[in-house]
Amino acid sequence: MSRAISIQTRDGRTGVAGRLSDLFWRRPKLLLLLMLAPPLLWLGIIYVGSLFSLLLQSFFSIDEFSGLIQYEFTLKTYGELLRPTNYDIILRTTLMATAVTVASAVIAFPISYFAARYARGRMKAVFYLGVMLPLWSSYLVKVYAWKLILAKEGILSWFFDAAGLMPVLEALLALPVVGGNSLSVSYIGTFLVFLYVWLPFMILPIQASLERVPSNLLEASGDLGASQRQTFRYVVLPLALPGIVAGSIFTFSLTLGDYIIPQIVGSSRLFIGQAVYAHQGTAGNIPLAAAFAVVPIVIMAFYLWMAKRKGAFDAL
Repeated sequence: MSRAISIQTRDGRTGVAGRLSDLFWRRPKLLLLLMLAPPLLWLGIIYVGSLFSLLLQSFFSIDEFSGLIQYEFTLKTYGELLRPTNYDIILRTTLMATAVTVASAVIAFPISYFAARYARGRMKAVFYLGVMLPLWSSYLVKVYAWKLILAKEGILSWFFDAAGLMPVLEALLALPVVGGNSLSVSYIGTFLVFLYVWLPFMILPIQASLERVPSNLLEASGDLGASQRQTFRYVVLPLALPGIVAGSIFTFSLTLGDYIIPQIVGSSRLFIGQAVYAHQGTAGNIPLAAAFAVVPIVIMAFYLWMAKRKGAFDAL
């Protein structure tokens, strides 16, 4: 009898599984919806929900006398972003992110082009290892290591002194705004650390896009009488543009939101990430911190819109 019950149970389970299988086979969109439901719920609740909460906080304000949050919708907090001190923070961060992105693209392109067109076998493995190896070490360890390298008594100053180039370093540090007492407390040092940390995120997308450029297009360009400069401008660069845009999204957005590197290397002038940290922490001005946090989102949304209009994503 127990054997008959177990057979009946198995048959029942098989029947339910079979009916579900038939249902999903007849309605594949239902199966797709059920498979996508958990990640979409997670994305909607955790990511979009947190962004909505952040946006909502930015429309509140702080009472100047009590220091308490006034839960009334107002644009007063966004108006505070236009104050000279806050506007300088936004401008400083945007200029630094732009400089890091442009420099990363200029440095990464020849490296990526060599890896895509000429590196083969073991050499390509060495290339990937060299690009990925810095990403395997701790972020904080790299930043503090650069703090020591750029210090006044660091190895970089020693190298300039040994090579007889100390006047060049002193001239760089004497530059207004970007200079300082040493590289470790200057915008030049901040720029170098940003460039080092985010450069792999530019190299890999460009290398992947250049891998997809057919060799026969380059040969056809040469056969039609185009010079190397014309081939680069009208063939290679347009086809590599999606990779450059993808890499710039990483480098630009990561630089916009970073607060650790400017906190450790650079001057005392704040970047957006530091401003968010300071206002939501020690200052207790959560609405202003939220408004500052919205700025990178708006900038990146505008950048992606412009890139889409230029057709940068057409070849993706």
